[in-house]
This record gives sequence, structure tokens and C-alpha cells, in this order.
Amino acid sequence: MTTVTTRTVHYPADGLTMIGHLALPAGTGRRPAVLIGPEGPGLNDFQRRRADALAELGYVALSFDLHGGHWFTDPQEMLARVTPLLADPARMRGIGHAALDVLRAEPRTAPDRIAAVGYGTGGAIALELGRDGVGLRAIGTVNALTTGRPGEAARIRCPVWAGVGSEDPIMPPAQRDAFTAEMQAAGVDWRLVVYGGALHAFHHPPVDQTVLPGVGYHPQHAQRAWRDIVGLLAECLPVAE
Repeated sequence: MTTVTTRTVHYPADGLTMIGHLALPAGTGRRPAVLIGPEGPGLNDFQRRRADALAELGYVALSFDLHGGHWFTDPQEMLARVTPLLADPARMRGIGHAALDVLRAEPRTAPDRIAAVGYGTGGAIALELGRDGVGLRAIGTVNALTTGRPGEAARIRCPVWAGVGSEDPIMPPAQRDAFTAEMQAAGVDWRLVVYGGALHAFHHPPVDQTVLPGVGYHPQHAQRAWRDIVGLLAECLPVAE
């Protein structure tokens, strides 16, 4: 296992002071970097460890914040914050760009070699960065089959990988179809993996909070989705290039 260095980073976005988690791989040279977006409730230790795991693989990794350091335990309070955010591409892009600026400013980051990976709301933000024309090497999302404003997907200049649970009521088949139709019409290099029997947020272990209906952990598919994300990065953003 390589030695990973971590630190907390504070930065402004969406009228809040965001508190992100930056993980740096061993060594001193520039490395490819990954921006990691969290699920709707916010950034927690599980998602911070995603950055650590990618740093162990040789990436500079930033798990970014959505809510100014707040973690929502009440799903209705979370939805009150997240629902209008998901309806506002400019706000999502603002949160994404602010985090991206932090990642690019890190001296260890190779600024032209960055990918964005996101889960739920964080995945929607990753997609909006692509629709905004950001020069990413790859976009990977889980449970984030959001569609954008007409025609803007044509600005996506990298492969897009998306994963979703087959039984996810928040991302049902009609939403899958709308997402893939948008990607196909835009000429994006896209892939969709449907994990059989999985619900929404199947990738996140149970936490001590009330959850929405249709949300549930699937440990096997969680591991498979992580391997798929790592495979996407290995293909599109190899550590040694």
C-alpha cells in the first residue's frame, strides 16, 4: 500500500464554505486527478475514503462537499436542499467548478488530466461539468441518470460511464431511456451498466439515519460498481501515461 497524505480543504461555493477532503498519493510529481462527488445527504467518512482509495492507486483525489460541511440525516430536509439544486444547472456547475478549481490548484495535480466521478447528486454535478464543456478525461456516475438542457450534451468531450440499479425507483427505465437518448443524440461515447436487483444508493453501506423508500445497500454490486469506476479511470486516465 502506498503512503497517502490527506487534508481538509475549505473553499466557497453556492453561498457556503465547503469542506472537501483531498488525498494525495506518495511521491512528489504531478499525477492525474479525480474529482469525486457525494450522494445527496452530503460528504461523510465513507465518501472521504473513496478519495483515499484512489490516492492509493496513484491519483490526486478530491471528495467535494455539497452542503457546507453538513450531512443530512433527515431525508425530507435533504430533499428540500437537493431538489432545487438538481433543477438548477447553473448552481450545480458552480459547485462543480469551485471544487475543480481547488483540485487544479493543487501542485500535485496534472491540470490537463482530470476525471470526474459522482454518486447521485454528485454524479449530476459531474455530468453538468461535462455539459459545460469542461475538458475532462472521463465522467463516471452511479445513480445519476440526469438529463441536461437541450443540445448541451454535445459539449461533453470524454467517455461517460453510468451505473444504475435495476430496481431504482428514482432512476426508473424511462429515466434511463431519456439519459441514453440524450447521450446518443449528442454523439457521446457512453456506457450504461444496470445492476440487477439493486435499489437506489446500492453502493452506500447502511448508515444510522432514516432512508427514503427504494434505497438499499447491495454489497456485491457496490464492489462491482467500484471496480467498474476504477476500470474506467484505468482506461481513460491511466496513472502512467
